[in-house]
Amino acid sequence: MDSSELDYFLPEERIARYPSQRRDACKLLVYKRGTGAITHAHFADIADFLPPDCNFFRNNAAVLKARIFAKKPTGGDVECLLLTPTNGSDEWTCMLKPGKRLPVGATFGRDGLFTATVLAKDDEGNATVRFDVSGGKSVVELSEQIGVVPLPPYIARDQKSPDYDRDFDNRYYETVYADPSKRVAAAAPTAGLHFTPELDEKLASLGHRFFDLTLHVGLGTFRPMKTDKVEDFKIHSEIYEIPAKTLAAMADSSRPRVAVGTTSLRAMEDFCRKHENFRDAPPEAVADSANLFVYPPQKIISADALITNFHLPRSTLMCLVASFIKSGEIGGVEILREIYKIAVDKKYNFYSYGDAMLIV
Repeated sequence: MDSSELDYFLPEERIARYPSQRRDACKLLVYKRGTGAITHAHFADIADFLPPDCNFFRNNAAVLKARIFAKKPTGGDVECLLLTPTNGSDEWTCMLKPGKRLPVGATFGRDGLFTATVLAKDDEGNATVRFDVSGGKSVVELSEQIGVVPLPPYIARDQKSPDYDRDFDNRYYETVYADPSKRVAAAAPTAGLHFTPELDEKLASLGHRFFDLTLHVGLGTFRPMKTDKVEDFKIHSEIYEIPAKTLAAMADSSRPRVAVGTTSLRAMEDFCRKHENFRDAPPEAVADSANLFVYPPQKIISADALITNFHLPRSTLMCLVASFIKSGEIGGVEILREIYKIAVDKKYNFYSYGDAMLIV
C-alpha cells in the first residue's frame, strides 16, 4: 500500500490548540461498521451508541514532564527531551536541541539543579545522557520540578515563555484516570482526555466496567511514515504492562471490549496475537514490548469497539484505525479518508486536543 493513500486535506483552523472547556463537551463522530452509518453527537452522550455491558480498556500512563530547558557552559540554550531510561535512574535516551552542537562529552545543566553529560549518540540523532541531579533526586523528580509536558509541535505553544501557563497543560494534557506512579508516557493517550469522573460514573451505572493497562507512549506516535510503501516502514517499539484483572476482562467473551484509544488497542492486539489461546487460561500479569505494526488488510482480534481521535496524515495510527474499520479487508483506508473529509466539513477539531470518534 502506498503511504500517500494516508494523505488528506486539513485546514489549519481545524487543528485544535486548546481542548474543550469541559472534556466531554467535544464532538463525537460515531461510525457503525455494519451499515456505514455516521452519527454526529457529543462525547458526553457516548453511552447512547454503545452495546450494553461493555468492558472499557484504557491506558493509565501518566505524561512525563519530559521537556527540560537548560544551558551549555557557554550560555547557549539547550532543550532536552527525555525518552526512556537506559541504565538505572540517571542515564536516559534523549533528544537534544541543538543536537549537532552537543557532541559526545558535551555538558549542559541548570545552576543548583543538575548537570548532564552526553555519553553517546545513535544514527537516529538520539543521545544517551547521564544526569547528576542535586539533592539526590531522580531524573523523574527533576522533570516534575522543572520540566514541561512534551506538547506536539502542532499545538504551537511557546513553553519557554515566562507567560506560558504550565499548569493548564499539566491538567488538560493528562487523562483524569492517569496513575501518577506510572509517569512513563512521552505523549498523552489522547482518546482518554475526553472522559470525566461524572461520565465514568454514568457509564458504570449503566453496567459498563473499566480496566487499566499501561503502554509507555513514545514519540514515534507523532512521526509520519517517510517510506513510499507502508509495508517498508519500521515502527517504533513501546513497553506495556497488563495486570491480571485486565487480562481476565479481555478474556471475557460475554462482554463487548472497547479500546479507549490506539495506545490501548496496540497493547491489547500485541498481547492477543502473541497469546492466541489466552482466553482459556489468562496469565497472572504480563509485561512486554510491542513493535507490532497493524495496517490493512490485517485483522483486529482484540477489541469490538474503538474510541479514537483524528490522527496525523501518513501516521501508523491511521493504519491501525483503518484496519479496525474494515478488519481483515483492504477498504478501511478509503472509508477513513471519507470519514475525515466529513469531519472537516462538519468542523470537527483534529489531533491531540481535538474531537473524538467512536467506531462500533
